[in-house]
Amino acid sequence: MPESAEPVEPVKPTAADAGSSQGGRHGASHEVPFRGGGFAPTPRRGVGLAVFVVLVGLLELGTRTGVISNLTLPVPSDVFATFVELWRSGLFLEHLAPSLVRLCVGAALGISLGVAVGTAIGLFSLVRAGLVPLVAALFPVPKIALLPLFVIWFGIDEASKYALIAFGTFTPTVVATYGAVDNVDRTLIRMAQSFSLSWYRIVTRIVLPGALPGILSGLRISLAIAIILLVAAEMLGAERGIGAYILEAGSLYELERLFVGVAVLSLLGVAISALIGVIERRLLRWRS
Repeated sequence: MPESAEPVEPVKPTAADAGSSQGGRHGASHEVPFRGGGFAPTPRRGVGLAVFVVLVGLLELGTRTGVISNLTLPVPSDVFATFVELWRSGLFLEHLAPSLVRLCVGAALGISLGVAVGTAIGLFSLVRAGLVPLVAALFPVPKIALLPLFVIWFGIDEASKYALIAFGTFTPTVVATYGAVDNVDRTLIRMAQSFSLSWYRIVTRIVLPGALPGILSGLRISLAIAIILLVAAEMLGAERGIGAYILEAGSLYELERLFVGVAVLSLLGVAISALIGVIERRLLRWRS
């Protein structure tokens, strides 16, 4: 006779099995939390301002207690008081207004020409073969060292300052632009060609929008270089301007006035970065 089968005890489901079965039922709706915060940054309002406040507070404490010598760094509150005095007297605007004009005119010339040349290099092989070696030769040349030459060519007036800033912003803008054009996804271009889109539509609807993030990133570098060249140009041959103001304050060893000029240049850089950020949010909504 066959042996009687022993009763088999039912297997109790574990917590892991229950979780897996629940995941199988709701797997379509379950989302794994994204942990790469650097890849999808979220705005943190007030953090940047808090960093500035803490830094200035530490400098204020250090200069007030004598840890930092007043011969090397003035008290930040005294710098702010000097800024208020210059603002009320109108002297600050006398120096700021011509600097802004020189920066806007020179940067507009250099950036517009740089974007045009960089786009042409990215789109046309003949232009690339002819201009890339020239741009590679001009890019490492220190622009400040060419300032006396620009004065000889264009005179000591405004033209030399415009030319220096334009030349300084031209080459980094060219490199950033044709690099951004090269990085546009070629799959999108081949897809557009398969739908028989014209060359003009491919460039305006795919290439330029795809290259825009890289171009705007390059503008941050170009405009920072423009501010540096602006100060250098004004130190050499200008009666009014932030650079001339800093040079005069340094020669008289007026540290409070000197640091007012330095702080204004820093705030100008922050304002330019914020402006580019606004442009990015307006023009690059498709990225999100």
